[in-house]
Amino acid sequence: MGEDTRAASPERSARDAKDTGPHLGAGGPDAAEHIECSSIPNGDSGSASTTHLYKKRWLIVFLFSAYSLSNGYQWIHYGSISNVMMKFYDVASFDIDWLSMVFMLTYIPFIFPVTWLLHKKGLRFTALMANALNFSGSWIKVASAKSNLFGLTMFGQFVSAVAQVFILGMPSRMASVWFGAGEVSTACSIGVFGNQLGIAIGFLLPPILVPNVDDVEELGYHIRIMFYISAGVATFIFILVVILFQEKPELPPSQAQAQARNISPDEYSYTASILNLLRNKPFMILMVSYGLIIGSFYSISTLLNRMIIEHYPGEEVNAGRIGLTIVVAGMAGSLICGIWLDRTKTYKQTSLAVYFFSLIGMLFYTFTLNLGYLWVVFITAGILGFFMTGYLPLGFEFAVELTYPESEGTSSGLLNCSAQIFGIIFTISQGKIIDRWGTLAGNIFLCIFLLIGTGLTALIKSDLRRQKANLQKAEEQTVSVSTSVCAT
Repeated sequence: MGEDTRAASPERSARDAKDTGPHLGAGGPDAAEHIECSSIPNGDSGSASTTHLYKKRWLIVFLFSAYSLSNGYQWIHYGSISNVMMKFYDVASFDIDWLSMVFMLTYIPFIFPVTWLLHKKGLRFTALMANALNFSGSWIKVASAKSNLFGLTMFGQFVSAVAQVFILGMPSRMASVWFGAGEVSTACSIGVFGNQLGIAIGFLLPPILVPNVDDVEELGYHIRIMFYISAGVATFIFILVVILFQEKPELPPSQAQAQARNISPDEYSYTASILNLLRNKPFMILMVSYGLIIGSFYSISTLLNRMIIEHYPGEEVNAGRIGLTIVVAGMAGSLICGIWLDRTKTYKQTSLAVYFFSLIGMLFYTFTLNLGYLWVVFITAGILGFFMTGYLPLGFEFAVELTYPESEGTSSGLLNCSAQIFGIIFTISQGKIIDRWGTLAGNIFLCIFLLIGTGLTALIKSDLRRQKANLQKAEEQTVSVSTSVCAT
């Protein structure tokens, strides 16, 4: 790309290695384009591994967040007005629940081929497939805004669900490919942030755009407007991705990524990678605990409208706002946790603390929902959301640390697969419990599994392999520079 990649002088390199670790400050006229640069001897071959941080990394994470937002919105925009959709399509509540659960079910069989494609074809191909499917599904739903076309709207939702498979496993992969060792957790959090923001909008807008009116024709008009808006946004984002989304930077952002690039695609076995992860006991415990907490979030999101309407009839708009509160609080939690991890690297301690407070938040929400005060529900829902959805990037980044140098897409894919399986089980089970015994029993059901997940998280043995790889390279650099100084 015509950029200056010269190594710094030995004296300055030694000083920078001490001060900043794996990345060295880049000087020269091109410093505005590549923020940081280092030339570090490769421990295996003795050759230099030069790393750069490019400003374009922020555009990449923004584009990813944008199309993840669009897809997250499409997941929940039926569930946030489930009672209205039941009336319009003349179907049972369980049928509307499947418009959410189809995202979870579709993920399970498709994640393995999609993860293989992510490794073989790369980030750009995966992004293009995600957006093509996302905007196609949204336009199919535009055509389904008639009361006798529930099957077509389910098909459109299925197409959007396939798009989700190309999205959920990408944040940690994108962060590793584009961002430096000191900012990968923050970048992953921003990637997850987009999906959470889409879910938040999915809770907020549909109750406003689609009022609960009795006239089916008028209802169809409002639903069609809602579908047109989401389809237009998805199409615009697709065009931006086609034009701007780039596969990877010319030079790696970190020494861990430089090592990963040295692995030939022919040397990589997807099946062997899966088997390595399945034999990794700390990762397997994390996979189950991650599935329990995120599966609980999926169930709460899907059934929230039903739970609120049961205790507060006619409050569809406030039900959406409560969902918005859960997700917006979780977005703040995600960003704070990401920044905290980049500063402290305390993956297990942070994960355990967030998990425990998610359980506490769920208990507060459970036992205050039926008090008759909506403002109390808003507060407890916010506390629950801050920790529960704030856990999303924590799980991704902890998994990458436990499984390095295995592909980030593979570990994230297995985490999400666990979450989808538990999401389906919890949504169906909690829905049936609510129908028979009420919301209190349904929420206690989730509290029990969050308690189990907290105990499992405490059992995870922390092994920060990616951090060790970066520190090892930094030490090799310091030794090499010191040798050079002595020789001169």
